[in-house]
Amino acid sequence: MVKTSSSFLDKERTIASFGFNRWLVPPAALAIHLCIGMAYGFSVFWLPLSKAVGINGSILCGAEISFFQELFVTGCDWKISTLGWMYTLFFVFLGSSAALWGGWLEHVGPRKAAVISALCWCGGMLLSALGIYFHQFWIMLLGSGVIGGIGLGLGYISPVSTLIKWFPDRRGMATGMAIMGFGGGAMIGSPLATALMKYFATPTDVGVMQTFIAMAGIYFIFMMSGALSYRIPATGWKPEGWTPPEAKNSNGMITPHHVHVKNVFKIKQFWLLWGALCMNVSAGIGVIGMSSPMLQEVFGGQLIGDVKTYSELDKPHLAAIAAIAAGFTALLSLFNIGGRFFWASLSDLFGRKTTFIIFFVLGGLLYISVPGSADAGNKLLFVAAFCVILSMYGGGFSTAPAYLADLFGTQMVGAIHGRLLTAWATAGILGPVIVNYMRDYQLSIGLPREQVYNQTMMILAGLLMIGLLCNLLIRPIADKWFMTAEELATEKRHAREVIAEDEVHSVDENEQGRDVVKPTHPARIFLAWAMVLIPLLWGIYKTLINAAKFFT
Repeated sequence: MVKTSSSFLDKERTIASFGFNRWLVPPAALAIHLCIGMAYGFSVFWLPLSKAVGINGSILCGAEISFFQELFVTGCDWKISTLGWMYTLFFVFLGSSAALWGGWLEHVGPRKAAVISALCWCGGMLLSALGIYFHQFWIMLLGSGVIGGIGLGLGYISPVSTLIKWFPDRRGMATGMAIMGFGGGAMIGSPLATALMKYFATPTDVGVMQTFIAMAGIYFIFMMSGALSYRIPATGWKPEGWTPPEAKNSNGMITPHHVHVKNVFKIKQFWLLWGALCMNVSAGIGVIGMSSPMLQEVFGGQLIGDVKTYSELDKPHLAAIAAIAAGFTALLSLFNIGGRFFWASLSDLFGRKTTFIIFFVLGGLLYISVPGSADAGNKLLFVAAFCVILSMYGGGFSTAPAYLADLFGTQMVGAIHGRLLTAWATAGILGPVIVNYMRDYQLSIGLPREQVYNQTMMILAGLLMIGLLCNLLIRPIADKWFMTAEELATEKRHAREVIAEDEVHSVDENEQGRDVVKPTHPARIFLAWAMVLIPLLWGIYKTLINAAKFFT
């Protein structure tokens, strides 16, 4: 018999009772991910913040002001390059916090982790607002960069293990639904932030501080509603009519056993998958950061029906192609988001290993094709190639948790996923460095702007070939790494799990220490999905408006 829990945040209180509908869990995960996904859209604040003191224009700091001094200076504006460090900290702390506290999350459950994520993410935004008020950049780095980054990590991995356990028959689709939300967060947050800054701006204030406060409040409501809606299945629960795979299925890549998180760094399959994800993300993330200037420099005046190169265009023409490039960036974001759901769902049919093979082979061929499309002036093929590439970039993120569950089992997949996200942190440095520094080098040796990305595309294709090799080398985990029945039972006790048979027959909340949930009314499912789909559709609508600029 389970001891009565003392807190509604405790894991025991989140175990679903008989009659709970599993389709209520994805909207809870989306409510979290759509909020923390705004990390991708923080660049919308950089330009206004670079004029926080001067208002109508930036008051530049003197050459004698070092980066360290810029953290504390109040009499001049921050440079955009300085503000970009917040973006870097987001993903450094996302990966490190997910790796550090992934095991803790498995023991305390997704509700408590998601509540702490909400407090960190929204509290970090409030602290950043204070930093804007006092014009102290170190407070902003501490607020959104460090504390907010920790909230990102906890919020990102909180639903992974839960969704995989609720959808053992559709692991890819389940994780694709949640991680799609992280990609879609900026589609909602960026236009919302732009509208709020416009509303709060005055002749003496750029309106960013008030926008941070307002968005922190909005996000806190959404994230808490998602966190409090989390439920986990009892141990041994399975969908009606579904039969678990045998110990060794047809391709041997799905195990019914479980690996403890403490051992994953010793297992070569983990590092092979780490390498595969790192290469896929490195190739994609570098393109995301340079998509707008790349299109402008490669096609120049061709974007507006002019034969002039980028360097020959005047200011009005440069403004015109910049608007078209913004549409290209918006188009890529749609494919990034759609790919997270599409490829992860497809992996349920093809298998994770085959899906990753498609990522690397097709992606490599598309990168190789880009210089030819550019030289021929074929904008359609150029754009189509990057749209597919970005769909597979997003697909790699959403397919990876299901891949982990196949290989390492589901008991500690959230914690193992947290360790895997260090590949993202590494790729976040590697990809942009390759693209940005290769561009600078090519320009320094006198290459025309329209040709500076050709060599880079070959390098990115090479990264995907390394990822392909890593993926091809992945084999089923050796039996010695799986927990014994005794070790698994001990882990389940630490995780305070309840077996499904007890759950089915229990109706006494005080006896079991869990919430009693009656059979779910369809209206509740509809309302839960409406709460997350309406903002998401609004964000897609706004993005489509921007994307339409590319075709007009």
